[in-house]
Amino acid sequence: MAVTSKIYVKMVEVINVSPAGMADYLSATIKTALTTSANGISQTADTSYLSLTNEVTGTGYTAGGATLGSKTLGTASLVTTWDAADVAWTTATFTGAAQAHTYSDSTASKFLMTYQDFGGSATITALDFYIVWHASGLMTLTVA
Repeated sequence: MAVTSKIYVKMVEVINVSPAGMADYLSATIKTALTTSANGISQTADTSYLSLTNEVTGTGYTAGGATLGSKTLGTASLVTTWDAADVAWTTATFTGAAQAHTYSDSTASKFLMTYQDFGGSATITALDFYIVWHASGLMTLTVA
């Protein structure tokens, strides 16, 4: 499966409105939730975790997803990088995981930040399911 990663427009709005607020990324609770392919993605219309439909259910998966750990935020040579530890659901059993969505669970709006479209659906039975973030980080922003 070819994975596609993108950011939601709401993330860009948050950066534009309150760039200093992005530092809260380190202290905020950021989560990754899994949905099936029945969840239609709209980078502009989807602004909140509450916008998502068809979240995965099953053993080893908690509604709302997994909390990201070891978050980092750094800037070097006009490139800002947000990163976190890879996400794992251990000994999980669920059907149809097709998308992963990161969002802030520390805000009332639960604004959506990024998503990964797996390019297909994953069904696992009593296995560990990992999301390994790109070597360049969960998200990079380059100023030209």
